[in-house]
Amino acid sequence: MQTVLGSNGQIGQEIAKEIYNNYTKHIRLVSRNPKKIHDTDELVAADLMNYEDTYKAVKGSEIVYFAVGLPANSELWENRFPIIMENVVKACQETNTKLAFFDNTYMYEKNDNVQVETSPFVPVGRKSQVRANIAEMLLSAMKDKSIDAVIGRSPEFYGSGLTQSITNSLVFNRVKEGKRAFVPINDSVLRTLIWTPDASRALVLLGNTPDAYGETWHLPTDDSITYKEIISKAENVLGRKINYTIVPMWLFKIGSLFNQQVKELIELLPRYKYDNVFKSNKFKESFPDFKVTTYEEGIRNILKGE
Repeated sequence: MQTVLGSNGQIGQEIAKEIYNNYTKHIRLVSRNPKKIHDTDELVAADLMNYEDTYKAVKGSEIVYFAVGLPANSELWENRFPIIMENVVKACQETNTKLAFFDNTYMYEKNDNVQVETSPFVPVGRKSQVRANIAEMLLSAMKDKSIDAVIGRSPEFYGSGLTQSITNSLVFNRVKEGKRAFVPINDSVLRTLIWTPDASRALVLLGNTPDAYGETWHLPTDDSITYKEIISKAENVLGRKINYTIVPMWLFKIGSLFNQQVKELIELLPRYKYDNVFKSNKFKESFPDFKVTTYEEGIRNILKGE
């Protein structure tokens, strides 16, 4: 039995599909209101803020995947993520269950330093601090060997379906709607994006590789790319010119005064001033047969469904 916590989100859904297609049909989907993806899925409704619910959701599993997402709300993250992580870690410890944790890069320094698995945590901003804290909580349990866990860390997503990210919202979704794209801060610095199905496939591969446990892994991406190049690739797919506007930081700051969603973005935006190079060499060298989706393939899939 392999269990997905946060099964209604895009990553959770793709994790479940990958498990079903390549590992086992014995899958448990857990969320507040879980929905079946396959006929054989077992559904468990649980509030992971409640330890008893968490224990029941985890018990009987060989591997548990933590793909829990929360809306981009700093107060919500501060109030919920640490308790959820504490409950999940404790439940896995008590049931001797393996944990595969889907992590992000919020806690890394927001500058042009190349990001690798050993990059230090230098969180700036409330959500960044929360992500640093819950990652440290798990790393501490891994260090004292009280849990058998693996961390898969991902940069910004791009993808189809329910994928949520700055790039999806400001660029791809607007292009699909025939609107002018908005590029945050700078169109000429390097970005590293991960195709959401690749992120999920890679985490499941790590979860089913015993030797991967006890470590942090950067999930695999195509090479870094600029927004100018992203727009050019989208133009090649659509066969037309795409107009875009570079939105400067001062305009985001004005918008944050009137829009809560923009306010929640502000702590992440300094990273868009610099090259953001996320390296996944460790994964690529350990799993050379893993096929990484190219930006050309991903952008074509988003814009054309191919």
